Amino acid sequence: QVRLVESGGGLVQNGGSLRLSCAASGLTFSHMIMGWFRQAPGKEREFVASISRRGDSTAHADSVKGRFTISRDNSKRTVILQMNSLKPEDTAVYYCAATLRPQYDSANYLRTTYEYWGQGTQVTVSS
Repeated sequence: QVRLVESGGGLVQNGGSLRLSCAASGLTFSHMIMGWFRQAPGKEREFVASISRRGDSTAHADSVKGRFTISRDNSKRTVILQMNSLKPEDTAVYYCAATLRPQYDSANYLRTTYEYWGQGTQVTVSS
C-alpha cells in the first residue's frame, strides 16, 4: 500500500521559513517522480514544484521561484520543500504527490499526472 505522509506545516509570519517533508512507503521511491501541490480555500489545487527520479531535474511554479526549493533523498525515501520568504498568499494546504510516469516533462505540472497523494499539511502565513 502506497503511503505519502507530509509534515512540517504550521503558522509562520510574513517573510519566515518552513521546511516541509514527505515520507514515502509502499513504493520504490527512486522510481517515482515527486511533486508538491497546494490548495488555498476556494481555489483549485495548483502545482508548486516537482523533481525527477534521480533529483537532477526540478521545476518550480513562477509564483515560488527563488523562494521555494524542492529536493529529495532517495536513501531516506523523502522529498523536501524548503520554503523561504513566505508570503500570506502562500497560505494553503500543501500536498505531496508521486507518479510512476517515466518521463520528466511539462506533464509533471498537472494534477492528473500523479497517481498517489498525501493527506496534506496546513501552511499559514500571517501578515
